Amino acid sequence: MAKVILQISYDVDPEKRAEYLELVKEMTTRFREIRRKNYTVFEQKGKKNSFVEQFICNSMEEYDALEDDLDEKSEELVNRLEAYLKNGKAKYVTLLEVDS
Repeated sequence: MAKVILQISYDVDPEKRAEYLELVKEMTTRFREIRRKNYTVFEQKGKKNSFVEQFICNSMEEYDALEDDLDEKSEELVNRLEAYLKNGKAKYVTLLEVDS
C-alpha cells in the first residue's frame, strides 16, 4: 500500500514565535501520543519562522481520515494555529509514494 505525505507550510509572525512553539508542543503531543499519527514539525534551514508540518500516512484511507476524524481538541488546536500565521496563509502539498 502506497504511503501518503501531507505537508503544510507557512510562515509564523516573528512576534508570535514563542506562543507558536508552545502550540507546537501541544499539537505534537495530541497528534503523536493521543491520535497515534506520524507527525513532525520542521523549521526551514536558513529561513527563520518558516515551518512545515508533516503527516506520513500508511494508506490513502488513513490520509482521508486525517481531517474527517479530527476530535474536538485537535480541531481547536488547528484553529488556534491560524492566529500565529504571517498573512494568514498556508500551503498544502500532498505527496503519493511511487510504486517501484
